Amino acid sequence: MPRDEEEFAPKHFQFDPTENEPTYVIVETIADLEGVSSDELPSLYDTIDHVVDHLFANPPIPEAQVQVTFTYAGYRITLSQDGSATFLRIPAPDR
Repeated sequence: MPRDEEEFAPKHFQFDPTENEPTYVIVETIADLEGVSSDELPSLYDTIDHVVDHLFANPPIPEAQVQVTFTYAGYRITLSQDGSATFLRIPAPDR
């Protein structure tokens, strides 16, 4: 796969939302993908407030198969209530 295709290919992860705060996992995952410190990323709270925390703190019944998709720090992120996550890097707009 050419570098550009690999760079923008979806990255799939599975995490246990009961072990760590999901917002922490999101920020740390992007920091790892970008090779930066999590302190260098914008506040996730300012981006989506407590939406992710609510999804995992009081999850709907599994049959609902709830997913939340949002953009943060140059990635389109989809989280499922079962703890699966997809991070898709968004190309920077041409200026």
